[in-house]
Amino acid sequence: MASPRLQQILSEGLDTAALVLGENQQRQLLDYLDLLQRWNARFNLTAIRDPEAMVTRHLLDSLVLLPCLRQFYGDALSGSSFIDVGTGAGLPGIPLAIALPDCHFTLLDSNGKKTRFLNQARSTLGLQNIDVIHGRVEAQTPARDYLAVLSRAFASLGDMIDGCHQLSGPDGEFLAMKGQRPDEEIEAVRDRLASLSITDLDVPGLEEARCLVRFTLQPAATRN
Repeated sequence: MASPRLQQILSEGLDTAALVLGENQQRQLLDYLDLLQRWNARFNLTAIRDPEAMVTRHLLDSLVLLPCLRQFYGDALSGSSFIDVGTGAGLPGIPLAIALPDCHFTLLDSNGKKTRFLNQARSTLGLQNIDVIHGRVEAQTPARDYLAVLSRAFASLGDMIDGCHQLSGPDGEFLAMKGQRPDEEIEAVRDRLASLSITDLDVPGLEEARCLVRFTLQPAATRN
């Protein structure tokens, strides 16, 4: 069971970010964090080991994407599917799956110990709206019609396009969570993009820069 201090940090962070989650959802988030801590002691799934830092850098850092998804997609968000590539320990996919139970999230990673953890988290938390795939992104074909391809500190934008272009349908989008605005990465792929927008993200308790790069591809720009 999560400590009152972790519950307080999560609750205050959600309030600061104007995010409303039910008590059961907050409990699931902290149960996920507890499971991650226990696995992390053996398998080194994430470099962040301090539980309070995990609330900020894992949970809140993922959940600040929620207002963007609601703004971008409106009513189309309900019932939609996303694929989280290079998900690692399930970030941002698992926090988003908890917060958006009517959406489906496919979690993809090439690291076997991480996907074993993800399957355990799905079972332990009772998350029926996630699938876990162990494999390299380049070898994947879309199992669903994904509304967007998600990534969090996964790769450069160019590598993301090269590896993930086949996962996005004709109207599919890419949502890349970054730290500082990746101006050099954007310039390197600008001629391959059909649309581009950048949204600054404010993570409660975190002074470091965060942003979300949203883009679509030119029809013939899947590869250099």
